[in-house]
Amino acid sequence: MTAGRRVLLLVPARSYRAADFTLAAVKMGLDLTVASDGALPVGGRPVIPVHRGDPDHAAERIVSASGPVDAVIAADAPMLLLAASVAARLGLPHNPAAAVLAASDKARQRQLWAAAGVTQPRFGIVPAHAADDAIRQAAAATGFPCVVKAVSLSASQGVLRADNAARAVRAAARIRRVLSAGRGHAAEPLLVEEYLPGPELSIDGLLGDDGLTPLAVFDKPAMPDGPTFEETLLVTPSRLPRQVIAGAVRTAGDAARALGLRTGPVHAELRVTGTGTAMLELAARSIGGLCSRALRFPGGKSLEELIIASALGDPAPAPGGEPERPCGIFMLPVPHAGVLRAVEGRAAAEAVPGITGVTITIPPGRQVRPLPDGDQYLGFIFAEAGTADDVEKALTCASRQLRAVIE
Repeated sequence: MTAGRRVLLLVPARSYRAADFTLAAVKMGLDLTVASDGALPVGGRPVIPVHRGDPDHAAERIVSASGPVDAVIAADAPMLLLAASVAARLGLPHNPAAAVLAASDKARQRQLWAAAGVTQPRFGIVPAHAADDAIRQAAAATGFPCVVKAVSLSASQGVLRADNAARAVRAAARIRRVLSAGRGHAAEPLLVEEYLPGPELSIDGLLGDDGLTPLAVFDKPAMPDGPTFEETLLVTPSRLPRQVIAGAVRTAGDAARALGLRTGPVHAELRVTGTGTAMLELAARSIGGLCSRALRFPGGKSLEELIIASALGDPAPAPGGEPERPCGIFMLPVPHAGVLRAVEGRAAAEAVPGITGVTITIPPGRQVRPLPDGDQYLGFIFAEAGTADDVEKALTCASRQLRAVIE
């Protein structure tokens, strides 16, 4: 039983995820305490203010202000390290700080996976401020086409394909401009890795004593092959062969263990190759944005309810568990830079059979930039249907009804 138990939720100032975790806690009858570095009161609850820049002091403040709790949960990636620190002080299950840091660094992931023998692309790491020759050499050693990546960004920001050395140098310069304009990441290395053709999939699951329990495996049927890599269409359950999915789950579990992760949610991205599945990236969190709203598990439970229940020590769902019905999400990319004035056609998109909702997340008047320079999507389309094929068709049709007006 979870009702009446106390949960501490750490919410970053900028996150889509606070409302869904709060709703899940209310539905489960939990006593919820919130700490944040900038969020407004969530659901009418007071917020414990913290400063992530001083994690030790922040953790001590949270422990003092919150009192005893039964679980500590980070609503989104920026709070993962602080959540681990607080949970350690309270004697609750948590991931080691080194594992959390490794999961947030794409270069460190590659190094640890290489040491553990996890299947992944060939790669090279180019130090910050290295000359263009270092990019050329890393790209040549990796082979063309290659992919140049920032090591700290997510959601396909700062990721570009390059088909020759000159384009690799240009890609690196562009990514460094993105980093310089961002939040203190300018002096970080770049990752240059082999481009792997083939279907891409993502796995959301929970780590525990028995390894990785998959909750949802998504196909990405509209994934571009470059030069940018906007994720748009995600559909579950996957239509890949069962043995391919099983291999992907094993690879993701091996990758999580190699990083030192041992508990909590995992979001893994992989490519299917001619010899199996290869790890692209892994995060110690659940799927981002509003994507989890498409998922409904047996008993009408949300992904957030399963994550909270796991943190409270409840048994994970049986292996092979998946959402009650085929479902999916279409993430609306920003088509070009400018000022967003409107997203037209919403009523027509919502009228498409199978569509369960359309949410526009960027308000009119906001300056927007497309990936890989920007870091936001215009919004999300959600669908449920009788088959995964029908979900894909509904989402594709609905996305074509929408038009972004950007000046």
